Amino acid sequence: MGKETGLLVIDVQQGLFTDYGPLFQEQEMLSAIKQLISSARAAGAPVIYIQHCANEGESLAPATEGWQIHTEIQPREGDPVIQKRFSDSFKNTSLQQELESRGIKQLVIAGLQTEYCVDTTCRAAFSRDYDVTLVSDGHSTYDTEILKARDIIAHHNEILSNGFASLKRADEIDFSESARAVTV
Repeated sequence: MGKETGLLVIDVQQGLFTDYGPLFQEQEMLSAIKQLISSARAAGAPVIYIQHCANEGESLAPATEGWQIHTEIQPREGDPVIQKRFSDSFKNTSLQQELESRGIKQLVIAGLQTEYCVDTTCRAAFSRDYDVTLVSDGHSTYDTEILKARDIIAHHNEILSNGFASLKRADEIDFSESARAVTV
């Protein structure tokens, strides 16, 4: 990986941890994302945050506590924070321009929620010819009335790894320059 690789951290916001019930293996997912951020920064790879903006009165409405990036993975000065209103992190945002300006061709994707923004952004990145790696232990969701979160995650890992993204655990991803061709 290296200079042409960026880490995309999608919607890891306070409200998704406090307002909707427990996320599946949320502490393990946060640990995986923290490990990825540390590894990316150590290798000089950009960490790009995606921040969902909901309507006024909702948990992820701009400038609310729930809208804030999770306290354990706060952006540093200079880290891009792209705000969005749709599941697709590219739709009506500056993400494409940000990636192009940095020469990024490979994306490592982690965050929330598996079946919405993570899925849609993986597919959108693939359709824009990015080499996508989905972090299998770096995304999560909630149980629904129909499916358990564990099954939703397993299903999306299976579907997305069959043509849209490579699937790797956080501990298998190496952002260092020397590992570029080997680990992605």
